[in-house]
Amino acid sequence: MRQEQESYVAPGLADAGGQVAQLRQVLALVEELAGGGAASPGGAALDQAARISDSYARALPIDQRRFDLHAADTARWAAAGVGALLELEEKGRPCRAAARTLAEKLSRALAELERIVRA
Repeated sequence: MRQEQESYVAPGLADAGGQVAQLRQVLALVEELAGGGAASPGGAALDQAARISDSYARALPIDQRRFDLHAADTARWAAAGVGALLELEEKGRPCRAAARTLAEKLSRALAELERIVRA
């Protein structure tokens, strides 16, 4: 009987900063759809991702869990929102006001993620 090795990965530990960086890229896209400039996250975003990863690694397990849940929830509704915005744009329907609202909500969620791990 051959036993398969299972790979266990601590959720969030390796990619807490990466999750935030991805959400920042989504925010940049949403801001572009809202009529803002196409600001792409630069070096400051990399510094922030590293800082968040470090803070996450030092955070209490309960705070890490809260971060993981909030990041996953944010990613889900942000993806749904972007999908809806892109569909509206494809159909030539106005989406700027909705994109601004989504951008504001996403900015608040990103700030909350930083607060959770005290980054």
